[in-house]
Amino acid sequence: MTASLDGRELILGVTGSIAAYKAVYLLRDLTRRGARVSVCLSEHAREFVGPLTFRTLSGRPVLTELFDPQSDAAVEHVALAERAAAVVVAPATANLLAKAAHGIADDFLTTVLLAARCPVVVAPAMDGGMWLHPAVAANVAALRARGVTVLEPDTGALASGLSARGRLPEVDVIVEAVLGALTPARDLAGERVLVTAGPTREPIDPVRYISNRSSGRMGYALAAAATRRGAEVTLVSGPTALTPPPAATFVPVQTAEEMREAVLQHAGRASVVIKAAAVADYRVRRAADQKLKGKQDFTLELTPNPDILAEVAARAGDAFIVGFAAETTDVVANARAKLTAKGIDLLVANDVSRRDIGFDAEDNEVLLIDRWGGSRALPRMPKAAVADAILDALLALRAAHPARKAVR
Repeated sequence: MTASLDGRELILGVTGSIAAYKAVYLLRDLTRRGARVSVCLSEHAREFVGPLTFRTLSGRPVLTELFDPQSDAAVEHVALAERAAAVVVAPATANLLAKAAHGIADDFLTTVLLAARCPVVVAPAMDGGMWLHPAVAANVAALRARGVTVLEPDTGALASGLSARGRLPEVDVIVEAVLGALTPARDLAGERVLVTAGPTREPIDPVRYISNRSSGRMGYALAAAATRRGAEVTLVSGPTALTPPPAATFVPVQTAEEMREAVLQHAGRASVVIKAAAVADYRVRRAADQKLKGKQDFTLELTPNPDILAEVAARAGDAFIVGFAAETTDVVANARAKLTAKGIDLLVANDVSRRDIGFDAEDNEVLLIDRWGGSRALPRMPKAAVADAILDALLALRAAHPARKAVR
């Protein structure tokens, strides 16, 4: 059984950091995934982002005062903590870390933290010098020793104008940590999963290339979900703007040929191969060594790229192979034809002619087709949820068909 945020009660604590505005985006992501979020603002957090913003997005009263006579929820801090599936504090200041480490409960948020018996995820944000201070390091160590998930801050430009470690982790990293804390079983432990993601770029000349609209989100979501569920993951990715899951082995590539080489290098030891990348079907036969000049017409001679999915399936051994089909017409018929032609176990098809799903979108709506004749349509949902559903499906299929290689 995998982690899900659908219907889960979460508490989002926000403290007085310049990064407090990012908690708005975190709240939006959590609610999009179906979580029911109660936001708790520290006194100083309200100096950066007002309660109205969080109330509007959460649809719930924002908790600020421990004993607010105008709030029915304010005196229910213990009951609220007991109902919560998880508490996430983002951003967490050095002051919050110190209070939590030493059991100080002098406001609503710190009282909730002391009362909570559910998983707690803390995402620090502070100046780099503060993060490296021995007192902060000791507080972080104490919290981690108690089972609190304290994320590592990112490195980059800080409010002080310096560049150092201290930035709030990205929203997707925080969400993955929450999902990981809620995962009841690591059902992919011992598996070696190879995932491909993103587009490829086929050069025309040193400054131009042929590519496609793939953002890489689906492949990255699969890699993140597989690591969260205990797998050893290798992510081979074309160029994207995404951050790879920290626990995955990341292999960046540019062209289809580079992706093929990387995939074949790592596929031999994989127990699961998931080919989510949108590999260019063609490349320029002879790319120019110098930038093409002028506005005159010219002709590009294209040649097919290697069929990485079919090649991996032919060499798969005992690995379970998952492919993707991005279609614009006759989705079911084209997907079934591709499943048979490639000789794979499971195919994930989606209609990329729709602007609300697929390429460049945060959501997806897909059809799962397996080579034993089964099919299952997944409704529109965030790609992180689709990723877990795909992993659930492949585990179920592999358990139901242990002798699948005999019929490949």
